[in-house]
Amino acid sequence: MYFDSISLDDCLQNQTLVAQLTGYRCKLHIVYLCWRTIFKMEIEAWYSNNFESLISGRYVTLAHIKPLLKKYNNYYEISILGVSELGKEIPMIKIGSGKKIVLAWSQMHGNESTTTKSIFDFLKFITQKDHFKDEIKSFLNNFTLYVIPILNPDGASLYTRNNANDIDLNREAQDLSQNESRVLMNAFKTLKPNLCLNLHGQRSIFGLETKKPATVSFLSPSSNMDRKVTDSRRMAMQLIVGLNNYLQQLIPGQIGRYDDSFNVNCFGDTFQMEGVPVILFEAGHVGNDYRREKTRAYLFYSLVCLFEILKQDDFPINYKDYFLIPENKKNYYDYILRNVLVNGSIKPTSIAIQFTESLEKGTIKFIPKITKIGALKNTYGHLEKDANNSKILVNYQNNIEIGLIVSTINNKNDNSLIYFNKNNHSF
Repeated sequence: MYFDSISLDDCLQNQTLVAQLTGYRCKLHIVYLCWRTIFKMEIEAWYSNNFESLISGRYVTLAHIKPLLKKYNNYYEISILGVSELGKEIPMIKIGSGKKIVLAWSQMHGNESTTTKSIFDFLKFITQKDHFKDEIKSFLNNFTLYVIPILNPDGASLYTRNNANDIDLNREAQDLSQNESRVLMNAFKTLKPNLCLNLHGQRSIFGLETKKPATVSFLSPSSNMDRKVTDSRRMAMQLIVGLNNYLQQLIPGQIGRYDDSFNVNCFGDTFQMEGVPVILFEAGHVGNDYRREKTRAYLFYSLVCLFEILKQDDFPINYKDYFLIPENKKNYYDYILRNVLVNGSIKPTSIAIQFTESLEKGTIKFIPKITKIGALKNTYGHLEKDANNSKILVNYQNNIEIGLIVSTINNKNDNSLIYFNKNNHSF
């Protein structure tokens, strides 16, 4: 406080004092940075040993989370908001008793389950009593968090984006023709939240101008066709900038921003129109993490950061930095084999493979299909190999075409040289 009140004249007259005070402040800041780094490391260590192991992988349904709901019913208020189109319950968990009211919902799209896992990681974290007691107590006193862990239980069971009636619930904010849509709108109107968290997952096709995958992406939705930065958008943007600042320490160059074209049928845009800040979370891809176990951790850290459990720098956040976060691009494939000779051509080309997901006996299978054949400039693969201008066989056949399901790709002149084997891509 004393340092802040020193005038320029004081500085000129007593440079020794300024040097002493400045050094003291620098030392305090260094101590603070060290403490923050240690705290961050402790949370990461806690997570690696204590994440919610009862749910994992991509297939997460109401049946999977019911044992956890039964467990947390001893700690938090759990209510049933309604039922899905096929009659499955839609539960909501109330956490904390603070004045800041937050409404979060996950699996609006049934096959986007990563954020649901992160929610239960976060629940386990704030329920335990051995670590970060003061920070968790502060969260519970300052926030009231309402979480709908699976808004679309029918889609979750079927492993589909849409609900049982093949309706995209995130295009239902105006029509409200489905039970699930009405449940969400009723919760919004009843709870009158100060902030909404729309929790989604994105495909592995999304990357960034950094040439890296979009492992986590955010959006502060527009509230009008002009994409005006309203007060609610500005607040969401500031929060996203803070999340980006933290995640850049973990996955530098892998945080993206969704296109903010306005769509009144989307719930985020509609709630933003009502003057409530909305943050869209998109859990993306990194490396070979097709089960999205690494990404769930980054979403957990995002929640810890958002709810002020993990303190950030005290420097003011400029919402305009939101626009410095690169926009998502569709510039990634699951696998690229470069410099191959196919279908009798003497000119090298490249082959891109994308996995499609299929639910088989309660397990998600990843089916590799040839998606594109061409130069593939400015596109990247989560895994890439170079065939060095070699002729290849796909499934031991010469004829190679888009849409072909791939078992193996090998060198035509040397069958022992295998570039791709689907058995090595079972996740």
